[in-house]
Amino acid sequence: MNADSLYHRLFSHPVMVEGLVREFVPDAMAAGLDFAAMEKVSAKFHGPLGERREGDVIWRLPTTYGSDVYLYLLIEFQSQSDWWMPLRTQVYQGLLWQQIISEQSLKAGDKLPPVILIVLYNGGSRWTAPTDLAGLIALPPGSPLWDWQPRAQYHLIDMGGFSSGELERLESLTALLVRLERRQEPAKLAPLVDEVIRWFRRHPDYADLRRLFTALVEQAIKGVGIQKVIPADLTEMRTMLATLGEYWKEQWKAEGLKEGRAEGLRLGLEEGRKEGREEGREEGREEGREEARREERVGFVLRLLERRFGPVSEELKDRVVVADLDTLDHWTDRAIDAETIESVFKQ
Repeated sequence: MNADSLYHRLFSHPVMVEGLVREFVPDAMAAGLDFAAMEKVSAKFHGPLGERREGDVIWRLPTTYGSDVYLYLLIEFQSQSDWWMPLRTQVYQGLLWQQIISEQSLKAGDKLPPVILIVLYNGGSRWTAPTDLAGLIALPPGSPLWDWQPRAQYHLIDMGGFSSGELERLESLTALLVRLERRQEPAKLAPLVDEVIRWFRRHPDYADLRRLFTALVEQAIKGVGIQKVIPADLTEMRTMLATLGEYWKEQWKAEGLKEGRAEGLRLGLEEGRKEGREEGREEGREEGREEARREERVGFVLRLLERRFGPVSEELKDRVVVADLDTLDHWTDRAIDAETIESVFKQ
């Protein structure tokens, strides 16, 4: 199941949309939205190039502004930052309003319903595009021409822009989705899956959503580098994570040893894992001395080659730079008597 299809199905569920608005678009709550009476709208309109806008999810919510006043939520899913998103926002809102005018036979004097376009972004880097059309228009601040410019804007939810603490304080299934879509450390993935399982135990009637979240958890497990065959059931996935605890413990210990060695190279860096740190510090110092000797020998070999044979090609320089001490010593002995530079490096 591709990401667009998965998100489209997720946000075809009212509980996901309600969580999205309550926790990530709080300003919209001032309209007194009635989530119990929300309705899904068919996106029949077409984009600027004639393509159907089936990637969007549109919901219609009653408000306390009046029995005939509805808020339309248009949810757009993005995996890459789109510089022209404010312009697309204006186009999509206009197309939606045209659809509403046609379907509801609106006439002169009638009013259009308010529309909020929400961009849900799950890309790996931060969103960089402007969030309103003013950011795309080449006018200086204070220009009188601003009064004639359109003012379309969208509400951005950049999944990677929230701190872990912010997300952990939220309780909705939508917040769990955002957390799953962020790259997880192995130690934090199992407790997160526990939270997902607990949510579905409290809400047993959401079988379709459980299947969709099972796909999300599978993606998250693959994201921490697990190569094993992943079970198809959410609870079995959690059991598998538990059995991998010892494996991860060894991985963390090895990581700590590596950091400890690096600490030795830097002679006392403050950070490091507890396990393997002391052992790694001494090994790191020795590796540092060894590396210093190797780098000194690299410089000597390159100078010797240039003295004897002239400029050294980049390819040969690369071989010298990555060689170990024994190999460098061997090439040094050869370079003293060799007639050509090629004979220095022959097997």
